[in-house]
Amino acid sequence: MAKAALVDMTKCTACRGCQVACKSWNGNSAVETHFSGSYENPPELSASTWTRVEFFELDRGWFFRKHQCMHCTNASCVEVCPTAAMHKEGEFTEVNKDTCIGCGYCALACPFGAVHREPPVGIARKCWFCLDRIQAGMEPACVKTCPTDAIIFGERDDILQKARARLGVLTSNGNNKAQIYGEHEVGGLHWIYLLDGEPSEFGLPNGPRLATTGVAGQWLGGLITAGVIAAVPFYLLFRRKRRLQEEQETAKTGGERQ
Repeated sequence: MAKAALVDMTKCTACRGCQVACKSWNGNSAVETHFSGSYENPPELSASTWTRVEFFELDRGWFFRKHQCMHCTNASCVEVCPTAAMHKEGEFTEVNKDTCIGCGYCALACPFGAVHREPPVGIARKCWFCLDRIQAGMEPACVKTCPTDAIIFGERDDILQKARARLGVLTSNGNNKAQIYGEHEVGGLHWIYLLDGEPSEFGLPNGPRLATTGVAGQWLGGLITAGVIAAVPFYLLFRRKRRLQEEQETAKTGGERQ
């Protein structure tokens, strides 16, 4: 059974315990920040900040959204990775640091801005859903630390059922703006949101689309046109990745026929 987490924006108080827990569990370094007129810090997701609570001041009040990799079922970052370093581990999207070449295609392709490269070598880094904790029978660190149960974790079907039940409570209380985000987007997300309005009000794309290796090919074409001939090896890597995938499919089909 696939796992998922639900973020209920109507319960989040922006305590940012999830941010601290994420950094602590994963050993990610702190980011030097300064007060810029808002308590929203750090300023953005990065290679060392995989979870960030974003603030939204609307005419109907303040709202807060936990931002991290969505672990899309149809993941653009996986599609465009030329070395298969970005790959799926069941429902989770992971990065193999040993095979990542720092090309940055995953960061460009992600419709949620959740992938970033680590300076100076450029290795891609992002939320990995605390897979080590899940495999040990525990919740992700951010879920464990949430004091208001704004974040809950479990089987995806159960999570969606709880989201619908909560949505029913909100709408029965007159909140007609509330909606579920992530049930179907890009094949289904494994971070699901209960929003208090339209996705675009909270920095989410209304219709995220899957990028493909064709998009990466267009980027390569633009780079080569600009004279960056060093991009050619990436094209060759894409060809090799595609050939390996075809060989694996052929072997799988042959095995099924025997």
